[in-house]
Amino acid sequence: MDGRSFILGMSALSAGICTLSGLGSGLGQGIAAGKAAEAVGRQPEARNSILSTMLVGAAVAETCSVYGLVIALILLMANPLV
Repeated sequence: MDGRSFILGMSALSAGICTLSGLGSGLGQGIAAGKAAEAVGRQPEARNSILSTMLVGAAVAETCSVYGLVIALILLMANPLV
């Protein structure tokens, strides 16, 4: 087996694992949105505070997905290991 083909194969596998970071982020954001909706239903007067806290949390969670996507694209397109 050629070393270059092994590196390319492992890079593709690693890129696939990196894209799984979007799964956790999506699940976390969905749970946060559901809990925020419950909180607004219980305390409608605190809607603005709950919404702003949820949006900040969603933005932080989304960065994990973006980092995973960037790393996957680097491994597939620019492949620094070859």
